[in-house]
Amino acid sequence: MNAPTTIAHQTLSREDLRALAQTGKGQANTFEGCCFDDCDLRELDLAGSIFVDCTFARARFEKALMSGTRWASCSAPQARFDMADLTEASFEGGDYNNSSWVRARLSATSFRDVKLTGATFLNAQTLGLNFKSSILVHTDLRGVSFRKQRVEGLNMTGADLGGCNFSSAVVAGGSLQDANLKGANFKGADLCATELGQVTVGDLQQHFKGCTLSTEQAAAIISSLGVQVV
Repeated sequence: MNAPTTIAHQTLSREDLRALAQTGKGQANTFEGCCFDDCDLRELDLAGSIFVDCTFARARFEKALMSGTRWASCSAPQARFDMADLTEASFEGGDYNNSSWVRARLSATSFRDVKLTGATFLNAQTLGLNFKSSILVHTDLRGVSFRKQRVEGLNMTGADLGGCNFSSAVVAGGSLQDANLKGANFKGADLCATELGQVTVGDLQQHFKGCTLSTEQAAAIISSLGVQVV
């Protein structure tokens, strides 16, 4: 059986990856500093591959098999991961702004220190999906469950969190300012260390019922009603 191959600093095409798959006979490969910009990688089997400092601008991964892949400091703005299998994949650092993950399989997938501004995760399979210290500004996360998770350092300013489940979660740091919270569940959630932005009493009843806020957050809400807090 052939050993896994490391490919470095090359511009690669769909045909190159298919050739590697043929010669590697199922062995996962490592790619370092490679360019896959505008590459059509739909339905390819890349399971277990490792990508380090690679670029995938506008690349297409629809229905690709990429379970267990590792992505370190890669750049994939406007890439399409729709319906791809990324089960137990990990993303460390990198730019995935305006990427699409519609109906992708993201069970037990992790994102750390990643930029996902404007990305969409609509109808993705997200059981065990985890984000940490990432930028999710104006990201579409509708229906994602964060139940009982420690949600740490996520900037979700302007994100669409409609129908998200934050019940019993600890949301530490980050921001929910101007996020769409329609139908979101914060029952039992700890939001004491989160920037909420401007919150009204109506918001408390509609969106934050059952959550825990800090005394500073509560005082700010009361002050916004014109009541002096002493």
